[in-house]
Amino acid sequence: MEIVLCTPSMGKVAFVFPGQGSQTVGMGFEAYESSPAARDVFDEADAALGEPLSRLCFEGPEEELKLTANTQPAVLATSVALLRALDERFDVVAGHSLGEYSAHVAAGTLSLVDAVRLVRKRGQYMQEAVPYGEGAMAAVLKADRTLVERICAEVPGLVEPVNYNSPQQIVIAGETEAVGSAGAKLKEAGARATMLPVSAPFHSSLMEPAAERLRVDVDSIAFSDPQVPVYVNVDAEPVTNAGAAKDALVRQVSRPVLWEQSVRKMIDEGVTLFVEVGPGRVLSGLLARIDKGAGRVSVQGPSDFDAAKAAIADARAG
Repeated sequence: MEIVLCTPSMGKVAFVFPGQGSQTVGMGFEAYESSPAARDVFDEADAALGEPLSRLCFEGPEEELKLTANTQPAVLATSVALLRALDERFDVVAGHSLGEYSAHVAAGTLSLVDAVRLVRKRGQYMQEAVPYGEGAMAAVLKADRTLVERICAEVPGLVEPVNYNSPQQIVIAGETEAVGSAGAKLKEAGARATMLPVSAPFHSSLMEPAAERLRVDVDSIAFSDPQVPVYVNVDAEPVTNAGAAKDALVRQVSRPVLWEQSVRKMIDEGVTLFVEVGPGRVLSGLLARIDKGAGRVSVQGPSDFDAAKAAIADARAG
């Protein structure tokens, strides 16, 4: 486990939550075994979906866990279980794509039951928006946003930047042929472009049908004003009321994830420690590329709790 402490000045603590792609068989099991709070989360998620989501998290099979409609509630439940088992205070929250739902549960905007059911539908809608094989995504490294945006605009067909993850790391998505053409042109320009093993062009404008279907479900659920600011992907700005939270979650489906911009905004507004809560260390890795001086610690299981609590105490003490 890597821990990077913030510089000695009292600052805010941000809890950040990972998205799809961070899942792994076995996630959350140690927390489930050792923490009644974590056990309650998984039991509640199982009941909300009417199926043993917890068993899928703990035992797999991996191929079933990787299905979008399963991955999204599974990652959310694991993240919230770890959050409640850790039981630490935070000043602001954010999540990468799917992780924004975990952030809203943490902030009190959404109940766990509503969030689990929403992300199950979100995963289904996103998968069904584009026929399998007609959409694709590619990770682009060693290219700045100006180059990526220019080449996406030049190639025939629809391809767009959809994840601004860190400097020199942008994900593009769209029609399969257009993504391949953009990737080839980016390689010619000196970048690295790798097709991703995903089943749909997430966060591209091709996801508009999914966004409209999700809007109906979001509008039917009671949201509360967040108890702490939630920095949303679509604007890289904090929301503090229920209406703005709903709108951002719907728009997020078919708009780019502005993760680098969100992190920089949080740092500009006083965050000195980022605590990644959930499976994997993807966000900690991105943070290191965005700002090496920002404090960061990842919480993937109970063995990480003591170090995270110490880092939080140090950040608050200044």
